[in-house]
Amino acid sequence: MTALTFTQRLTQLLVQEGRLLLVAMQFLTRLPVPAFKHYQAQWLHQSSRHFPAVGLLVGLLCAGTFWLSWLLFTPLVAAVACTALGIKITGAFHEDGLADTCDGLGGGLTRERTLTIMKDSRLGAFGTLGLVMALLLKVSLLASMSLPIALIALVIGHGASRLCCISLLALLPYGGELEHAKAKPMAQQLTPLQGLLSAGWLLLAFVIISAAWPLAMAQISVGHWLLALLFALLATTYMYRLLARRLGGYTGDGLGATQQLSELAIYAGLAVGL
Repeated sequence: MTALTFTQRLTQLLVQEGRLLLVAMQFLTRLPVPAFKHYQAQWLHQSSRHFPAVGLLVGLLCAGTFWLSWLLFTPLVAAVACTALGIKITGAFHEDGLADTCDGLGGGLTRERTLTIMKDSRLGAFGTLGLVMALLLKVSLLASMSLPIALIALVIGHGASRLCCISLLALLPYGGELEHAKAKPMAQQLTPLQGLLSAGWLLLAFVIISAAWPLAMAQISVGHWLLALLFALLATTYMYRLLARRLGGYTGDGLGATQQLSELAIYAGLAVGL
């Protein structure tokens, strides 16, 4: 292979991955994205390996809002403001999944009935309670942290929770009714390698934060990072077992619920004892 051929292939790879990153951003957020030429449905499935990167971007924007609100008001106001911004940026994409999952699993006794409830756009008692409890926990945990820890928690929490979310794409088959799937290209399993590669975004984030803000990173002990990892794994394992047992696989709403629970778990691990 000549140097020119290698350069061309590398350029093509970077362009394709950049395109997939924009597809992931378009799918998960309401941020403006350039229009695509010759869009292919398969790009959506392939873009899932960049979901953690989109999470890191959302977390970074939320962290900026938390910092500004913390300077102007109180930690509680800052926690509410950054949570509201995250909901605005994503269009409540994951929160809606959490609410629908709570309604479906709380009110459905059979797989068919559960899926029917989850497809219903109306919000029930279980969904309302689950969503309110999740938001209260999120705000309370963030408000309990010091400013540097909260900023790092937001960036890593949003990114890592998307990684936990897509891990179910590699571990479970699609459990819903394919003909009713809102995003049919997503109703495919990821290979374990694809799921593993997406973890590179988290590694990159850790390296950049550690190099750019070492004093802040030093405020978070190894024990807290291990607790955050453990809690996130427990939350993801819980959702894995629950979805496998009740639905036989993942659904889009189930992935949203997994993201929300694992994000909360990461915050809880970092906030222990603060």
